[in-house]
Amino acid sequence: MSDMGQPGVWITGASSGIGKAAAIEFAKTGAKVFVSSRRESELSKINSEISATKLNVDVYPCNVSSYSNVVQTVKKILVTNQIDCLVNNAGVTSFKTAEQNSIQEIKNIININLLGAIYSIKAVLPYMIERRGGTIINILSVVTHKVFTNSSAYTASKMGLLGYTNSLREEVRKYNIKIINIMPGATSTEMWSPEIKEKNHGRMMKSEEIAKIIAWAYLQKENLITEEILLRPMEGDL
Repeated sequence: MSDMGQPGVWITGASSGIGKAAAIEFAKTGAKVFVSSRRESELSKINSEISATKLNVDVYPCNVSSYSNVVQTVKKILVTNQIDCLVNNAGVTSFKTAEQNSIQEIKNIININLLGAIYSIKAVLPYMIERRGGTIINILSVVTHKVFTNSSAYTASKMGLLGYTNSLREEVRKYNIKIINIMPGATSTEMWSPEIKEKNHGRMMKSEEIAKIIAWAYLQKENLITEEILLRPMEGDL
């Protein structure tokens, strides 16, 4: 195990956007951070960038839509480290109508956004239960609170994860495991097209701003839990 005074944080979907920003933010707090993504080349670039800052971040390529891959990744991390916090951030979307979405596109969105998060939870949960503590942070979306068109599959995946984790929270309170759901609105990440980001650049939230909230939610150590955080741009939804 790593130094018990140094928390271990595993972040999925960390090759860009909120995940990458969260990795840097958690590392700044002194945590040992493990970053995962399907895009190994992007993770390598992040490793180089973060290494230059001398922050404590390790790279573990992982495709969260594969349960066996997730389990193997967690096993590798736990050989010499601990996982005190899981940040479920991996996600994709399509911005198409329900009619336009192909079955394969829908499967891909559900497999990564919903099943991938559940697989990651299932992989770390026995470890957290055994240690009688831990934190699971799920990066959901404002779509869980407001209806958006051209996002039916994405909404289904995020609403599904919201329901799953709300139920899970009640089951694991007795183990001192915290479940935190964060719902960001429009944030400038690779999920949006370059045209939309350019048009709304000044209006969208920044990944670094979201990352600070994520780290803050984790660092709360009192006998309380911020169970849900809804974040929107000051000017409202796009």
